[in-house]
Amino acid sequence: MKKAFLSDLRSALLFITILPAGKDVAWSPTGMIRFFPVVGLILGGLLVITDLAVSQLWAPPVAAILDVFFLAAVTGAFHLDGLGDTADGMFSHRPRERALEIMKDSRTGMMGLVAVVSVLALKAAGIFSVKTSLSRELVLVMLLIVPAYARASMIFGIRFLNYGRKDSGTGLDLFERPLGNKDFLFCLIPFFFSLFLGYRGLLLNFVFLAGLLVILTFYRRKMNCITGDMLGAMNEVMEALLFMGAGALWR
Repeated sequence: MKKAFLSDLRSALLFITILPAGKDVAWSPTGMIRFFPVVGLILGGLLVITDLAVSQLWAPPVAAILDVFFLAAVTGAFHLDGLGDTADGMFSHRPRERALEIMKDSRTGMMGLVAVVSVLALKAAGIFSVKTSLSRELVLVMLLIVPAYARASMIFGIRFLNYGRKDSGTGLDLFERPLGNKDFLFCLIPFFFSLFLGYRGLLLNFVFLAGLLVILTFYRRKMNCITGDMLGAMNEVMEALLFMGAGALWR
């Protein structure tokens, strides 16, 4: 049991980050899903360390941008690539099958470029707002839990939407079996931390749920499915939304 636990966690680390997780890691696509929030918490911890370091050298606007650069680098821009591809396909105003083909194109179009730049700008603005509106301790908590929230959102995408490609794609293996309640257990991690933030922490959970509802509803109406790219886009948008929401709640 312990071996499978560690193997699934390492598999999740290798899948959505560039962090080292050892050699000969067994590929466990459905087993690793539940660990997405845990990986998010690890990324949040590294983000806290990064922010503490860069804040000693630069003012909050620069530190916020460097925090965003760190998140992009430590994930190998994996989710950002999905965001760009998703924007190119979904906003191409083409039928679903053609939109899915566009998403598979490795080249980034204008809509993808605009989406990536916009989300990165919103994320940097949100972190800056958090850093200038919250106490130092709350800033660190927010930097810790937002990446966990964002990666938890992908589990909901896998659970509530069908995979859009028949026999290919990065996310295909994640849909091998229906998800159960135990797959959502670690989603309680950011919720647990939010309980120490007072009523605004509870409101942050409503921001998370509202963001989930809007994104999943949009995906369903636009494509009636989800892909690996769309999961990555979901992560990036949720991260930006939560940082912006936290900055507004504590303003």
